[in-house]
Amino acid sequence: MEPKCSLKTRREFLRGTMLGGALTWTVPTFLAKTFSALHAEAANAANGTAGKDLPVLVILQMAGGNDGLNTVVPFTNDHYFRARPRLAHKPGAVLKLSEQIGLHSSLNGFQALFDQGHLSVVQGVGYPNPNRSHFRSTEIWQTASDANKVEKYGWLGRYFDNCCAGADPTVGVNIGRQMPQAFAAKKPVGVSLDNPENYRLAGVDSADGADPAGQSLREMNRPEMESDAGADANSGGTIGAVAGKARVGGSVLDFLERTALDAQVSSDEIRAISKRVQNQAVYPASPLGNGLKLVARLIGGGLPTRIFYVSQGGYDTHTNQAGPQARLLQDLGDAVKAFVEDLKAQRNFERVLLMTFSEFGRRVGENASGGTDHGAAASMFVVGSKLKSGLLGTYPSLAPEDLLNGDLKYNVDFRSVYAALLEKWLKTRSEPVLGKKFDPLPIV
Repeated sequence: MEPKCSLKTRREFLRGTMLGGALTWTVPTFLAKTFSALHAEAANAANGTAGKDLPVLVILQMAGGNDGLNTVVPFTNDHYFRARPRLAHKPGAVLKLSEQIGLHSSLNGFQALFDQGHLSVVQGVGYPNPNRSHFRSTEIWQTASDANKVEKYGWLGRYFDNCCAGADPTVGVNIGRQMPQAFAAKKPVGVSLDNPENYRLAGVDSADGADPAGQSLREMNRPEMESDAGADANSGGTIGAVAGKARVGGSVLDFLERTALDAQVSSDEIRAISKRVQNQAVYPASPLGNGLKLVARLIGGGLPTRIFYVSQGGYDTHTNQAGPQARLLQDLGDAVKAFVEDLKAQRNFERVLLMTFSEFGRRVGENASGGTDHGAAASMFVVGSKLKSGLLGTYPSLAPEDLLNGDLKYNVDFRSVYAALLEKWLKTRSEPVLGKKFDPLPIV
């Protein structure tokens, strides 16, 4: 299989954007004419659609460690009810997917997608020797590493390195203020933004050298927590959206500052797209809903991005879990369902696949505080029109003798899911990206 990204190179990108028009008042006449000619050539050749027919992958991080047992519920399992006398969901309170498995009652958006054949529920996903630290387990998921090995680069960063050489920085777009560790690469690409109006490099295009949006890209991307020092990495009491370890040296921001022209043209394109494309679905008024609204607009406007990354935090439910998890899952299901409706209205749904992950599940037994503590295996969700819908994999045994220190044992290595997305969706070999061979799960 030949690695594919097929995005515009920087030279092609400069041809096909507004650069010709934007710079004509600052460059010599012969250069202005050259830019105009290249711009016209690109418009005639591609009609402005370069990259618009390529597959798109959306990664949705459920940060904090979502309780998988009360999300994909084994509502006929006696071990489940014995382990959770207060938190267990009764058969009449779940959205049934089969005779034994159902969704949390707040996930009616996901049930609708399941019924339409647009949702795969991958059961029992995890990895060997699971780690219960929020930050370390998130790092494992974002770098696709073994539990006893620390990787420098993220799995998406390795995809960019292997398949997207010369691509525009917007090949990867993170919705948020901190770049996910999954994007870390030898030759960093990708941008982070929470509001397209703020996506701009300081001093790049302002006559007085000031940042016209009032905030530089570097400041906008400053990590909320510079290090793990002083925080209990295993408690997760204030976990919102774990983004992995902060990267300073060699970060994507340094790369963008070395390639300010490309980044600035990209920022102009992002702002133009976000203004001209209208959403055609009603989203929840939440950070996740707003993030997916923006992703839908950028896809609809033809931004040649291959990977979008969005996060939803708050799943660290050690106490009084029932209410907060219900609200989070309602937000998740409603936001993703609206995103699908939006893409369908654009006629873009067939080229978009969305995958959810959380750094770990929760323990089988409830705790004394009406919550659950850090566990291991849980379910993942994959949403799209070209996938094997339904329940995939086998639900882990809840029998006490089959548990691993009170946790569910995984049946599916998460890297088998990644391998499927890389090989079957993004059409590239997974081994150079994941570092070893994993059999792709038959999702796509």
